Amino acid sequence: MRRKLWAITIGIGLLIMGAGAAVMGADQDIQDHPSCKYCGMDRQQFAHSRVIIAYDDGSVFGACSLHCAAMDLALNLDKAPVSIKVGDYHGKALIDAESAAWVIGGDKPGVMTRRAKWAFASKADAERFIKESGGKPATFDEAMKAAYEDMYDDTRMIREKRKSKGMQKHEHQGHKHN
Repeated sequence: MRRKLWAITIGIGLLIMGAGAAVMGADQDIQDHPSCKYCGMDRQQFAHSRVIIAYDDGSVFGACSLHCAAMDLALNLDKAPVSIKVGDYHGKALIDAESAAWVIGGDKPGVMTRRAKWAFASKADAERFIKESGGKPATFDEAMKAAYEDMYDDTRMIREKRKSKGMQKHEHQGHKHN
C-alpha cells in the first residue's frame, strides 16, 4: 500500500513539474525578448499578437506585433526566415504563422496598426471571431501584405500618438537597429 501511495505521489509530482516546465518553455520567447526592439512594447502584455522570427543565420527576433515583425523582415533582406511563429489570439500560445488562420480587420483595436491582423490556431476560432467582431479571413501572406500596405499610415499614427503623449524619440530601452 505504501509503495502504491509513494508511486502515485512521485507520479503526480513529476506531472506537476512537467506541466510547470511546459508553461515556462511556452513563454521562453518572452523571457528571451521581453520587449519589442522597435517600439518598446511589453511582449508579455501583447502575447496574443507577438511574433518570433528565427533567421537562417541563427539570430532570433521577438516582436510585439505583425507590424514590427514586418519592419524587421524588411530591414533584414539578407537573412532568410526559417521559422515565424505568432501568438494565438485566444490562447496566446505560439503557433506557426503560415498555417494559422488569420483575420484582417474587425472592430477589435490592432496592435501597432489601425487595421488589425490576428492569428488563430484553428479556422473555427477565426470564424467565431469574425461572427463576433467582424473582419475577413486571410492567409499569412495576405496578412503580411496588409501589414506592408498599412505601414505608412500606421507609423504616422504611432508618431502622432507619441507626439501627443510627449514621448521622446528613442525613449525605449533596447531601441537600436541592426
